[in-house]
Amino acid sequence: MPPIAPTTAERRVEERTRVVVRFAGDSGDGMQLTGDRFTAEAAEFGNDLATLPNFPAEIRAPQGTLPGVSSFQLQFAATDILTPGDRPDVLVVMNPAALKANIGDLRPGGVLIANTDEFTKRNLAKAGYSTDPLSDGSLDAFTVHEVAMTTLTVAAVAQAEPVHSGHGAHSGLGKKDAERAKNMFALGLLSWMYTRPTDGTDAWLRAKFGRRPDLVAANLAAFRAGHAYGETTEAFSVVYTVARAPLPAGTYRQITGNRALAYGIVAAGRRSGLPVFLGSYPITPASDVLHELSRLKRFGVTTFQAEDEIAGVGAALGAAYGGALGVTTTSGPGIALKSETIGLAVMTELPLLVVDVQRGGPSTGLPTKTEQADLLQALFGRNGESPVPVLAPRSPGDAFAIALEAARIALTYRTPVLVLSDGSIANGSEPWRIPSVADLPDLRVQFATPDGSGKPFLPYARDPETLARPWAVPGTAGLEHRIGGLEKAEGSGEISYAPDNHEAMVRIRQAKVAGIVVPDLEVDDPDGTAETLLLGWGSTYGPIVEVARRLRAVGRRVAQAHLRHLNPFPRNTGEVIRRYPTVIVPEMNLGQLTLLLQGRFAVPVTAVTKVAGQPFEVAELEARVLAILDGEGTR
Repeated sequence: MPPIAPTTAERRVEERTRVVVRFAGDSGDGMQLTGDRFTAEAAEFGNDLATLPNFPAEIRAPQGTLPGVSSFQLQFAATDILTPGDRPDVLVVMNPAALKANIGDLRPGGVLIANTDEFTKRNLAKAGYSTDPLSDGSLDAFTVHEVAMTTLTVAAVAQAEPVHSGHGAHSGLGKKDAERAKNMFALGLLSWMYTRPTDGTDAWLRAKFGRRPDLVAANLAAFRAGHAYGETTEAFSVVYTVARAPLPAGTYRQITGNRALAYGIVAAGRRSGLPVFLGSYPITPASDVLHELSRLKRFGVTTFQAEDEIAGVGAALGAAYGGALGVTTTSGPGIALKSETIGLAVMTELPLLVVDVQRGGPSTGLPTKTEQADLLQALFGRNGESPVPVLAPRSPGDAFAIALEAARIALTYRTPVLVLSDGSIANGSEPWRIPSVADLPDLRVQFATPDGSGKPFLPYARDPETLARPWAVPGTAGLEHRIGGLEKAEGSGEISYAPDNHEAMVRIRQAKVAGIVVPDLEVDDPDGTAETLLLGWGSTYGPIVEVARRLRAVGRRVAQAHLRHLNPFPRNTGEVIRRYPTVIVPEMNLGQLTLLLQGRFAVPVTAVTKVAGQPFEVAELEARVLAILDGEGTR
């Protein structure tokens, strides 16, 4: 009699503090969907988590080739974490190309789960393998599990129970369609391996494919087959648990940066009492903001998919002129196309939110990869002296708060505001504690009204505190005024070419932005004795904080601070950086923030730069910081 595989109850159970899992396959294998569902399971259980989706740049690369590999990495933990992890503990690959593209990242001794059905001679050749890595000894450093996922999925789907609906009973799919459910087999196997709750995925599949009972049946069968495979096979002798994380009390949801940004824009509209108008052109990786807002019309949101970037920002500025909260979103080269209209918004002094989800450049560059190289363009990429406030979220959930803060500044100071997100924030996700509406800022706006004096309306009169001009809705009797890109006469708003007037207006616009009130820069320096400051912006937040924790654990005196307001800087920025003998600025460009800090405050700042299209790994950044502290390098 063959040996009976141990049940879960009989297997060794190991508790882990944190785990990094990566799913990888062809762009048609559903790896993003699989990773997202595994993330949802971790979130439902109560783990802290962070994710890193990695998309191929090609819209549809040849199947089974390296350019078509798509992956999704997740770190979930019983403790507070801030990054998706460096090297995966478990790598699930659906074909040889996915193996070749990702095996270099799997930690020594890590677990590799490979879909053996795709390791055919043809697919191996497509990936550049001359021999089969599953049998040639090249993977001996890892724990390898060979699983015929496609075959097992097709068999499970063929035996699926009919799913009944109002359209009748449906019991099966063709072989090709059944094979597509193999990602759910992988999800079921990993869900068993890490004792994840499965009820949420079951309900999600029923809701997602509710109109196609055959797809409900197929995906549920594949998911359950993967779970049962882990339960019954002898190959897996250990199951793992990761306890809930001690997160602050509250109601949480998993959220991506793009979705958080969209929700923040909606909240800004509701808190200001203004209709929201988004003028946008689809572009990776910002398109999801447009998609999300288009589903939220019930909250007073109008979305306009324009024919190009210029039309998108022009429509948004027109909406702002008409009394709405105007918003435009873009990525990469799109911000260059919007520059002229952003300059027009500076001249007309109208509130406008401009969201730039940064990606690798220049030009088309790396459309699906992350970078932080648009900072100088955001500050100076327009003709003339054209000052614009610039903000950046530090994490996916923080994008909600940054959207509200950007709206506060735009509406209070009558200015366009640039929000610099980036690809890793936009597509990444984390648990987000849903705030109370009562805790959100009051953004209500006072529009200009006739004062009854009979005097001409002065559209460029100034609020003495903010230097903002009045916002007059077109069509309001008695508030007729000129608008446009030509220089305005102070007060009256008439066209003026006078040299003294132009000098005065340029300086007023600059003083208005420079005078924006923003929170002080907060410094994490536990005992106040640190001699080194790690200072970052945007998505470098997670790696920087993790590095600071590691260095303190080995006795290094390190402080950490993060800039969310990049123009104007917090008023105490100069005082903070002068406090520390060594200031290190990690950023995903060639040192743009470093250049700004040195130019503004005349202090030595050391850059740690990366432009690989991928975020900093914690171990990588730790090693580079230590090299600087030990005098071994400056980059």
